Amino acid sequence: MQDEESFIEKLKKDEVEFLQLQFTDISGSVKSLTIPHNRFEDVIYNGVMFDGSSIVGYKQIEDSDMKAVPELSSYTILTNENYAGKTARFVCKIFNSDGTRFEGDPRYILEKQVERLTKENKTYYLGPELEYFLFKQDENGEPTIEPSDYGGYFDKEPLDKAFTVKQEIIRKLEGLHYYPEASHHEVAYSQHEIDVKYSDAITMADRIIMIKSVVKETANEYGYYATFMPKPVKGVNGNGMHVHQSIFSGDENLFYNESNKYGLSDYAMHYLGGILHNVADASLVLASTVNSYKRLVPGYEAPVYIAWANRNRSALVRIPAAPPKGKRMELRFPDAAGNQYLQFAAILGMGLDGIENKTNPPEAMEKNIFEMDLAERQKNGIKSMPGSLGQAIESFRNSELMKKIFGESVFNNLLRIKENEWNEFRSEVTDWEINKYLDIY
Repeated sequence: MQDEESFIEKLKKDEVEFLQLQFTDISGSVKSLTIPHNRFEDVIYNGVMFDGSSIVGYKQIEDSDMKAVPELSSYTILTNENYAGKTARFVCKIFNSDGTRFEGDPRYILEKQVERLTKENKTYYLGPELEYFLFKQDENGEPTIEPSDYGGYFDKEPLDKAFTVKQEIIRKLEGLHYYPEASHHEVAYSQHEIDVKYSDAITMADRIIMIKSVVKETANEYGYYATFMPKPVKGVNGNGMHVHQSIFSGDENLFYNESNKYGLSDYAMHYLGGILHNVADASLVLASTVNSYKRLVPGYEAPVYIAWANRNRSALVRIPAAPPKGKRMELRFPDAAGNQYLQFAAILGMGLDGIENKTNPPEAMEKNIFEMDLAERQKNGIKSMPGSLGQAIESFRNSELMKKIFGESVFNNLLRIKENEWNEFRSEVTDWEINKYLDIY
């Protein structure tokens, strides 16, 4: 880690003209502040003050002075060619006015969960698969849901009209040293996926901010609109964020054990048990919007039943085929519309709860769960995830583990914000209702 003085010299050497300081609110929206070069030294040493009462889920107006301090390890030169001058960004840590860390900072919540492993010289690695749609813009440059192509899974040009867009996204991510591994057309028309090499959890959460930004900016350059909205189009697959995860001690993958028929260690099995035991309660952060639950219905490859499998993609957790170093778990339930810091904190917190309590998972389910009826699922002990944001709220509300992971302030703020969203949705009269009921009753 470089100190502040050497970092100021680095900014001069890199000829940076502007800094963007970034952090997320409790819902996952990115907040950004641009700093000119004449303030670099002050900001690097002291951070910048802001009004926390204007950030969703932060502070009340009577105690709203807060400070954003750059995390030097997150330094990234931005690739947007439309900027007026060379621009770099820092993700920030958030502090109270008295200099203490703000307990409601989503990044801090993830840091605290990761620290539980760091104390044991262990590293938590994540590799998300981010799915998104590329839609056409209208004549005013506004987004539509008009398809940009009618390609399908792994299709290439000319069916994949966005082939060049994805090449440019990869090029830009390589320039950021994010090590993109693959980009391809997904199942639904106009749907795509970008995968980057795994990294430690905090670094990956920081990078997701940039990955989504690069995808959106590049799409716009080519006249498209990119969205990570979970279910923008009825009748086709939605956007998920499958999260691959593993824990290492040095070079040793703690999830691997060759003597187990699945190649999983007892440590991994207990971690898996913790995920499956608690995952319904974490649904509020893993699938955090009303729209998320339009994706999470049977028939569109989105997992809705609590089970795990070695190969079966209808299960909530899958164990991909991989060599010992690559042995990992893939949680297929989350989407990218939420706050990635809170999502990763919840996943790790659930897994560690399983390790601490030696929770054992049920037997692997290699049958297609989507083809089972209710009686067969009940016979196999397969429970369902919450089917709506309202159900997710109630599961979350009753979870002591979620309160422990997030702290009382964030826990209560999440409930308040999501209850407001759910009540707003419940009171809305939709076109579907008008078309269904108006001329019947």
